[in-house]
Amino acid sequence: MPRKISSIAPDWWDYTTLDDEIIQAAARLTPEAMAKVSRPGFRVVLYETLEDFYLAEALEYVSAWRQSSIDNPVGICGPIGPTEQLPLVARLVNELNLNVRSAHFWGMDEWYLGDREAPVSHPLSFERADRELCFSRIRPELVMPPENLHFPKADTKAYRQSWEGVRCAVMQGGQGDIKHWAFNDPPKREGKYKDQPPAPAEYGQLTTRVVDLHPLTIAQNARTSGGGNIALVPTKAISVGPVETWKAEKVSIWHAGMHDNPFGQRLTTWMVGNKIADTSVPMSLLAGHPNVQFNFYRKGIGTCEVEMH
Repeated sequence: MPRKISSIAPDWWDYTTLDDEIIQAAARLTPEAMAKVSRPGFRVVLYETLEDFYLAEALEYVSAWRQSSIDNPVGICGPIGPTEQLPLVARLVNELNLNVRSAHFWGMDEWYLGDREAPVSHPLSFERADRELCFSRIRPELVMPPENLHFPKADTKAYRQSWEGVRCAVMQGGQGDIKHWAFNDPPKREGKYKDQPPAPAEYGQLTTRVVDLHPLTIAQNARTSGGGNIALVPTKAISVGPVETWKAEKVSIWHAGMHDNPFGQRLTTWMVGNKIADTSVPMSLLAGHPNVQFNFYRKGIGTCEVEMH
């Protein structure tokens, strides 16, 4: 039976092309029911306050970096969105006098402009945000050297190679309106994907690469980072891929309710918990990863009930 046409962008795949049964089952979930979707390999954690939520996210950095040594370097891959954890990471490292010089960090993604990555001078630069909010705030005698900070570039070779020989303890992420982690957006509905999106196994072979951004992703980033100025937001980005994601021992997704909406948070929880993998919902592919944790700020989960505003 033919898949539905997207009600957001007809030339793309996205969650609006799913079967209605999946949509309806997800919308019915209460926060308590979301927690019960946990299973071996997938854990749902609810936080009652934003302070506890972001502190727990920051502590994942500290816990990962404390495992690192010269002989056994350990790193974390982290997002821009959310960013509230980043100053907390720097404060914790400084207050604990934690030497992280052997540790590593991978940025998840970066904007792509013309034929290169966005420069650090760009107002929306992810590298700039990581440096200003975290690494420039760590005392110089504690922070890792520049060569241990890995940010994706237009030429992805060095970034992809940096994942070899260093253990990634955890990959953190947020979730966008289009249900991606990093910029692993659903593909365009064209060519061999005209009638069906790529199979999960095929999508899972993608490495760090330059990607076209779904229109909803562009609109979201304008809303969350650019004051609504869509013209400011690039239409392409460089994104860590599923290949690198599966090298992380744990994937930890943080839902504060400020990026994706009540329905989206429920949808991916339902799909990952029930092992429903569909590339029109890229986050659902994490159903195949052996250690995934979804973290929610309870008040940010909201409701899917109709409210007219």
